[in-house]
Amino acid sequence: MKTNTLKFIAILTLSIVFTNCKNKAEEAETKAAKEVATAEASAIDYTANTETSVIEWTGFKPTGKHNGTIKLESGNFSVKDGRLESGTFKIDMSSIVALDIPADDEYNAKLVGHLKSDDFFDIEKYPTATFEVTGIQEKEGKTWLSGNLKLKEKTNNVTFPASMTSNGDMFTITSEVFTIDRSKWDVKYGSKSFFDNLGDKFINDDIELKISVSSKKS
Repeated sequence: MKTNTLKFIAILTLSIVFTNCKNKAEEAETKAAKEVATAEASAIDYTANTETSVIEWTGFKPTGKHNGTIKLESGNFSVKDGRLESGTFKIDMSSIVALDIPADDEYNAKLVGHLKSDDFFDIEKYPTATFEVTGIQEKEGKTWLSGNLKLKEKTNNVTFPASMTSNGDMFTITSEVFTIDRSKWDVKYGSKSFFDNLGDKFINDDIELKISVSSKKS
């Protein structure tokens, strides 16, 4: 009986891990940093609305996942004929929140505090992250946005699918859900890319993101 119970627990654990992995979005193409894009003089400048713009995140571990949001600190970019040409977005890492745990739950504060600590994003030393547009391309029937993402002291170029809409004085950028590998930015805590013998105490390297930016002509 004990043996059957142990087998059931092992199968259940593997099922949870497999389900989490299967349901995760594809990883963004990640390469070395590239030259930042520049806009033509005739391009129109836009400023991001930091109140309505948001980055949604989801992190995974063998026993489940956590999700939340991060806000922009600022965002300025240029558009010509409805097409994004250049831009820089600053991400306010101190704004990170968890949404899957009630705000008044003690564990919510512990989780967010840990994410802000030097185990993860070390916001005291690195209060902002940045994304600088390096290019746009059309392929596979989608628009793909590329940019240099700087987290902590590492910068990598990432490419992910995103839709862009121009409506009067407003311009919006909405990405599909995509994944980045945090180990490529030296976010090491609980990562099997850096540590052995973690058992089931590891935290997946993959972080799912969805970016929604609303803006207005400057």
